[in-house]
Amino acid sequence: MTAKEIFKKVRKIEIKTRGLSNQIFSGEYHSVFKGRGMAFSEVREYQYGDDIRNIDWNVTARFNHPFVKIFEEERELTVILIIDVSGSNSFGTQSQLKQDVVTEIAAVLSFSAINNNDKVGVIFFSDQIEKFIPPKKGSSHILRIIRELIDFKAESKGTNIAEALRYLTNAIKKKATVFLISDFMDEGFDKALQIANFRHDLIAVRVTDKRETEIPNVGLVRMLDAETNQKVWVDTGSAKVRSHFANQTKTRREALDMLLSRNGVDQVKVFTGDDYVKPLINLFKKREARR
Repeated sequence: MTAKEIFKKVRKIEIKTRGLSNQIFSGEYHSVFKGRGMAFSEVREYQYGDDIRNIDWNVTARFNHPFVKIFEEERELTVILIIDVSGSNSFGTQSQLKQDVVTEIAAVLSFSAINNNDKVGVIFFSDQIEKFIPPKKGSSHILRIIRELIDFKAESKGTNIAEALRYLTNAIKKKATVFLISDFMDEGFDKALQIANFRHDLIAVRVTDKRETEIPNVGLVRMLDAETNQKVWVDTGSAKVRSHFANQTKTRREALDMLLSRNGVDQVKVFTGDDYVKPLINLFKKREARR
């Protein structure tokens, strides 16, 4: 892809996703992701009804009169996008590839974050850490992220979610809001997920193509595993083969749902070719209802 083509694509995605962020997500994002907690602001004289737990005993002793600490909500958040750039994300049988949907979702979340005056950082991963963009503010920073998403070429094709989560835990010390955007075609990341979600506010965004959940009857076809380059002939005309594939997919999906639920990790499910706006809004509404 030439520099001109990249610029055109960046501009197209910027217009679409910035518009979605401004028109749809700005209010929902702001109400749900308000900050890390409460920060000390000032002290004032105690008034009837104040929480006695907020009394500043040092100031009270100095003036021989009760004073309380006043806290304000910390506004600034750090948002980290953990982006799966493994080989399986180049797959898509609907109107978009999975990697195109991932790019748009990441862009929407990024613009929502900067509208909220938050910092945004990105971890690109396959079965290794491919690239880390430290958290920063500003539109130019977001456009850089979108450029990387469009033109990034991973060195490896495999997937290692545990490695990405371990890197997050080591690289980001302050509590952050983390969106893990992947097709989750991996296993064995249970412990890393638990640790990462304990330290951060972790949200799973699962991007799937419908043909990854069911195989159509199109006869004998040769299939390629995009991550291992292994090719295999599959008789899709066999009802037994199609049923076995569907059952395996269902088992993996249910195992992932259980893992995320058990660890208190919210999940957004998005299919290529479908609207991703509604699932994201539903996430915001769900989290707002719990506040």
